[in-house]
Amino acid sequence: MSEAIIEKYGDARLPRYTSYPTAPNFTADFDAADYPAWLGALPEGQPTSLYIHIPFCRSMCWYCGCHTTITERDKPILDYIEILHREIELLGYVRNHGFDVGEIHFGGGTPTIIKPDEFIALMDAFRGRLGFAPTVGTAIEIDPRTLTSEMAMALGESGVTRASLGVQSFDPKVQKAINRIQSVETTMDAVDHLRHNNINAINFDLIYGLPFQTVESCVATVDAAVAMRPDRLAVFGYAHIPSFKKHQRLIDEAALPDARERARQASAIAEALVAAGYVRIGLDHFALPGDDLAVAQTEGRLHRNFQGYTTDACDALIGLGASSIGRLPQGYIQNEVPPGLYAGRVSKGELPVAKGYRLTAEDRLRAAVIERLMCDFAVDVAALAAAHGFDADLLLRGNQRLDELARDGLIERRDGSIRVSEDQRFIVRAAASAFDAYLNKSGRSFSRAA
Repeated sequence: MSEAIIEKYGDARLPRYTSYPTAPNFTADFDAADYPAWLGALPEGQPTSLYIHIPFCRSMCWYCGCHTTITERDKPILDYIEILHREIELLGYVRNHGFDVGEIHFGGGTPTIIKPDEFIALMDAFRGRLGFAPTVGTAIEIDPRTLTSEMAMALGESGVTRASLGVQSFDPKVQKAINRIQSVETTMDAVDHLRHNNINAINFDLIYGLPFQTVESCVATVDAAVAMRPDRLAVFGYAHIPSFKKHQRLIDEAALPDARERARQASAIAEALVAAGYVRIGLDHFALPGDDLAVAQTEGRLHRNFQGYTTDACDALIGLGASSIGRLPQGYIQNEVPPGLYAGRVSKGELPVAKGYRLTAEDRLRAAVIERLMCDFAVDVAALAAAHGFDADLLLRGNQRLDELARDGLIERRDGSIRVSEDQRFIVRAAASAFDAYLNKSGRSFSRAA
């Protein structure tokens, strides 16, 4: 890719488009009574997904962009788990005939900060109060530095099917600069504990663009990671937004790579993973050829949600815990972000809705176009517009962003269809942004496009 294109598009701050509209467009001017009505309207027998947010860590990683709280004490965590159980009860009251939960994802923070018996009790509560579909996939995010053999055993006994391990970088200099010391051996021990308990679907998260990172250290991290043969890897560009995440001010900005170096790191990681036998999935995921994600991409069934690329096709995603976001056919719901506000609302017997968004017919069309672009790097805008009852000119005529991308040779436009050039995949977020009617209206800073 040319340096001019990297300079023009690589440093653009754009959404990751894990939803549309994106979270900054959710509003507090939302009727909270809509949420239970939306839940009650879900078709009986239709599988539902759950996302559970555990907003606690033992130490702060300075690159982190998550909603989390640092605690050395267990009491705040125990109090939070108690409130989670109460939220489960409230959801159960709304739908006495259950949710037929088919997918569960624990995110954080550090979900495995809770004790083994507490995790088992939570899974029992989901099963008993919300109801499970015949087949349930359960995924959990893990900090390998704190995973115990006892917790790994509890995860296996509870039916966890997939584990996502934070790795980021194995370079000691980078680790010191981001306040996350984690050896290859520590990560290997965590993988061994999980596989010993029949949790064989393993994901690794890697990050490029961190302080003091180089192409060489990125490739060395890939070499160490693939030796453990995870099924999937997610490779994200570090988003440095210290005005939004104040702990990022502890990172030395002078040590951060520029847009050109970030692009080189991303390209080197991708090449190393493909050479190691992984298939590139969408913008930033990689999977072994037989993995469900790779199969879904081949068959055109790849989706995108708040966890990134997924095979989860459930129409409803219910968020539990502070700051969690849910998606229902009618729109989006976000819980109170501060754990104290969240706990106070639930303690009063209220579903802790802080913000929401009711989708319009045009939103649904734009969301469909953006998802297909993000997943397939190509989209038949005309066909999707017709399926949603719109004229494609609504999205295509006078679209200056698309015109610019076409002039720069980054996309092909033909008969109402758009395709991102194979060797310019990193600009797909720029292509998706051409269909975002709300971009730059929220005042929110997003991450770099590369």
